[in-house]
Amino acid sequence: MKIGTTIRGYRLQKGLSQGDIEKRTGLLRCYLSRVENGHTVPSLDTLAKIAGALELPLAQLFAEDTLGRQLQSQKLSDDELRFLTQIRRYSTNLNDSDRKLLLAMVKKFAATATR
Repeated sequence: MKIGTTIRGYRLQKGLSQGDIEKRTGLLRCYLSRVENGHTVPSLDTLAKIAGALELPLAQLFAEDTLGRQLQSQKLSDDELRFLTQIRRYSTNLNDSDRKLLLAMVKKFAATATR
């Protein structure tokens, strides 16, 4: 299990930066980077702080069958995951008509991009 990958996945899924986690936990951004990249293993207390900043129960970070498998099966880059997270966040404020319009625009962009 790669706890750093799991943390990064949840952080990106929630649209948060390492700086956001730094502000919420008091942990340095460079330390968070080392954790996410597997260069250091955080203590249980530190994991509890990170889970709190992500608004997740601590046990969720150890649930291998949830986010980790989703990310592996989708094989999305960090940029793609960040983009889709932003779309999801902003689309919650749209009504059905606006969502349909947005989807039609995305389809049109995708169709013209492949030509």
